Amino acid sequence: MPTVAFSAQFVRQAACTEGRKKVDYFDLGQRGFMLEVRCSGGKTFYQRYTDERGRERQYKIGPADVLSLEQARRKGRQVVAEALLGADPQQKRRELRGVPRFGQFVHERYLPYVRSYKNSWQTDETVLRIHILPKFNSLALDEIKTEAISDLINRMREDGYASGTMNRIIVILRYIYNLARKWKVPGVVDNPAAGLSAGPDVQRNRFLTEEEAEALVRSLHVDENQTAARAIMLLLLTGARRNEITFAKWDYIDWKNKTLLVPKSKSGRARVIALNQSAIALLTAAPRVDGNEYIFPSPVNGKPSASLYFPWDRIRKRAGLDDVRLHDLRHSFASFLVNRGVSLYVVQGLLGHLHARTTQRYAHLTQETLIGAADLIQDVVAFPGAERAGDGTLVVRDSMAGQAT
Repeated sequence: MPTVAFSAQFVRQAACTEGRKKVDYFDLGQRGFMLEVRCSGGKTFYQRYTDERGRERQYKIGPADVLSLEQARRKGRQVVAEALLGADPQQKRRELRGVPRFGQFVHERYLPYVRSYKNSWQTDETVLRIHILPKFNSLALDEIKTEAISDLINRMREDGYASGTMNRIIVILRYIYNLARKWKVPGVVDNPAAGLSAGPDVQRNRFLTEEEAEALVRSLHVDENQTAARAIMLLLLTGARRNEITFAKWDYIDWKNKTLLVPKSKSGRARVIALNQSAIALLTAAPRVDGNEYIFPSPVNGKPSASLYFPWDRIRKRAGLDDVRLHDLRHSFASFLVNRGVSLYVVQGLLGHLHARTTQRYAHLTQETLIGAADLIQDVVAFPGAERAGDGTLVVRDSMAGQAT
């Protein structure tokens, strides 16, 4: 291990002794400062130091073709100073190298975890793949700051995304970092998504009128994909969620009790869907595919349809219902029942809601129902001048003058 007075010229000209893989040169001017010269021609600066336990350590500073001699010496002195003050100069480097990339953490830990218990994990995967990973995939977890997330949300807002979509991104990111903190992932101290919001979600509730429902049924009857059409018709007849119908199996039907089993609903619990006579007739008429356990298998691959989007888009447009979403059929199911006097408690049971407040969001009362209900109070309290004509028309008379108005 030769000791040499380092200079910029020496660093440029230093060579490895013939027959050896490398030579370590030490600097006369700075204790422990070293230049490693390899037979390949590569050269690297190091600083040796003694840690607080008296053990000799070596810190890699960097390549000599990138750092100048003075830059390397300055870093070497900093390393020695940190060691004298009791800090481990290598610790920060080890910590930084231990911080996983965002994409790595998502694929290796987050998605496998949520897949094990969360029914909607595929939604998380889609949002991550389309909106989040393209921006944050290669960054370490501790490199993603609140400002970067805010910038992503602002750009999405400019592109016209709904606040619900942007809030979902924030919720997923917040959950990812909460899990990382809970699991004590290196480098994760703060949650950069905490406190962020894209604004209140706009509740979009679209309810079919009876005339629109009739137009939809006509469109369903003439569609080219009758497997999808029957599945959509069953959604309208039962108020079920899409996956509860598309993933339904023949074994789930209890023909005697007129129910369809859902082994694991959105709440994580099993539930049964009540089948009315029309639903039973639809299922009875549905053809069975030999060797296939699903009631509505895709004619392409025999598996449940992922979304029903393309047949649904065609069917709704033919019915003149371009703005109606597939989930709006569930809204309409509840609306039709409530407007016929079915209690929210019963509708709650039919929809499989755990809480009544969830059902209330689906309950849409038509103006005719409201007016009819308001008229009922007249059986108890009525203005003296209000009378019903023979045809049921309300006639208001001036009680003072006795004249009809």
